[in-house]
Amino acid sequence: MKLQCDVEVVNRMLPSFGIRNRGKGVRAVLSIGKHVDKTSHRSTIYMMICTAKDRAGSRYKLKDNIEKFFTWFVEEGKATVRIKEPAVDICLSKADANSLKNFLSAARLADRGSDASSLPLSTLTPVRARDVEQPKKKLSIVSKKDYPLTSSFPYSLEQLQVSYCKLSRVDMRMLSLKALRKLDLSNNHIKKLPATIGDLGCLSELILHNNHLEAFSEALCLSTLQRTLQLLDLSQNRLRSLPAQFCQLKELVNLKLDDNELVCLPFHVGRLSSLRFLSAAHNQLAVLPGDFRKLSLENLDLFGNPFVQPNPLDHTMKLTFPLPLQELATRAVANLRLPYGPHLIPAHLCRDLEVAKTCECGRVCLNYFIKTAVSMNLHQVSHTVVLVDDMGGTDAPVQQHFCSLSCYSEFLDKSLQRGIR
Repeated sequence: MKLQCDVEVVNRMLPSFGIRNRGKGVRAVLSIGKHVDKTSHRSTIYMMICTAKDRAGSRYKLKDNIEKFFTWFVEEGKATVRIKEPAVDICLSKADANSLKNFLSAARLADRGSDASSLPLSTLTPVRARDVEQPKKKLSIVSKKDYPLTSSFPYSLEQLQVSYCKLSRVDMRMLSLKALRKLDLSNNHIKKLPATIGDLGCLSELILHNNHLEAFSEALCLSTLQRTLQLLDLSQNRLRSLPAQFCQLKELVNLKLDDNELVCLPFHVGRLSSLRFLSAAHNQLAVLPGDFRKLSLENLDLFGNPFVQPNPLDHTMKLTFPLPLQELATRAVANLRLPYGPHLIPAHLCRDLEVAKTCECGRVCLNYFIKTAVSMNLHQVSHTVVLVDDMGGTDAPVQQHFCSLSCYSEFLDKSLQRGIR
């Protein structure tokens, strides 16, 4: 039975001499094993603690020698074993909770004098230097020859960079790194992201710059990334669109979409309320969604997109007279703010309501509307704006929807009056 964790051995006699322990654990390997005395041929069960400074290890007899176990925080990987002789407390921390429980269970059995054949014993031998190294927090691999093919990634990693390794998919071994906060897979050949990336419950930075991605899945948008992801770099890929659910990633602060093939941004991009830095330069954006007005950014870069020249008279008409009953009913649900869900109305109507358009009058329209584009100065949504074109402009076209002919006519009248002035 072996356990890897941080260990501090506290001598209980030191305070009586006015000496304090340093109060810091070191990485160690603990073993429970049997030692046979060569003279008497008697076997004794010991706990051995090996550290980087003492790889040969210090041994503590276990039978009838444990005064108490302190296990209040065992679920957090912490416990203390109080030894009678010598008078020391063995403080364990940063252990895997399940491994710690098994280790303490074996120590209890050894203390009670259980038959050695019933115990999961290990050999009491010196450990290798790499077994007692401090947990690795950061790893950077920038060459294919350095990529680990047979060994696993250190379980304790918080930052992992794997670049220029020609990966065509995400290595599933990376997805078992539960402490991972930053994952950089830039400059590879990845075409598709597994939904299980969403199981990395601490991930706050995901960098996928310069890959071959063609989609960002709905499953990732609805995963735990909603609560953790703050930086997402999808620049230099092959994305043509992002799912409507993308706007569920409400903790995003920095979003990079440069050099893709995007023809539109997510309809409800304004729901990204934490977003402060947005770059979507060199895409195929002709117009911005109406929800774009709700953003509050510090820096915005939309340079190199083929934005259309907005003309309020150029419009798309999707109205019928009278409006279908389904349109009238779903408009009423939205305008009256009635609660809805798949348990109350058909699922396809719920999806329609999720992408409802807001008219300038404040009312909602869904599948029947008039659509045009109006010009907006991007300084209205961002403190700093990179010029939209080589002419020094900072205006861009934004979609505007109208729920009826009267709303559109009123808008045209106001536009005409502003033009006369």
